[in-house]
Amino acid sequence: MRCVHRASVMPLALALTLLVAAPAAAFDPFEIQVYDGTTNAPGEAGLELHLNYDHARHRPFAAPELSQDRLAHYTFEPSIGLTRSWEVGAYFQFASQGEDFYWGGVKLRSKLVTPEGWHPHLKLGFNVELAALPQRFDPDRYGGELRPIIAWEDKYFHLAANPNVELTFAGDGVRAGPAFAPAVAAYLRIPNALEFGVEYYGSFGPMANIPVFSQQEHYVFVASNLLAFEGWELNVGVGAGLTPSSNDVIAKVIFGHALGRLWGSTKPTLPPRPR
Repeated sequence: MRCVHRASVMPLALALTLLVAAPAAAFDPFEIQVYDGTTNAPGEAGLELHLNYDHARHRPFAAPELSQDRLAHYTFEPSIGLTRSWEVGAYFQFASQGEDFYWGGVKLRSKLVTPEGWHPHLKLGFNVELAALPQRFDPDRYGGELRPIIAWEDKYFHLAANPNVELTFAGDGVRAGPAFAPAVAAYLRIPNALEFGVEYYGSFGPMANIPVFSQQEHYVFVASNLLAFEGWELNVGVGAGLTPSSNDVIAKVIFGHALGRLWGSTKPTLPPRPR
């Protein structure tokens, strides 16, 4: 019988242990949102504030990454419409944990959608994003996202899906390749008041080598959008993680306000929705 020396087994065992312990997917805790194919009107500026709080006592992590347990995320998202179909924006991210406060990095985005009136209910679009993040939030630091947008809205229903592809431009993520991170929302609507339903967010990991389900991140949120006030946006949700690599519970709030137009009409309105 062949005898394997213990010293040769230990490095392999350690490597396997780290592989199992470390999460293989990368859910973005700063922006938990499904894009619905709307944009600001030409010349119109807007601002969103994303507030997300994670409870993740059992979620594994490895330095220099921060633990997600009791970690709050704050994202300021200014945006402006350039044409009827083109909007650009940015994310300025911060986080806090206990008494510690952190800079969370910056992202730039450009969103193209089908123009208003193209179809009475269907909206299509595509968002491109570039990110530069501190290592405590992304060990690879530099990345991006390709976000297709498919949405359907009428008087009583609102459906949206984003089959996102995440990109890494540095570090080990370059060798792993693009990752699949879909997002889906389904709402029932009370006209001129609010809509409520469910949102799903997943992070499957690298598409060339998708890890087992327990090493992926999957979340289901119960969420609601306020529709009653023109020029204002409010999204509230509470989500639960479905795998050991997911956070246990996440609470999220998005405040949005139309700041007015830098050129053209001065009437501040959010992108039109069926109400």
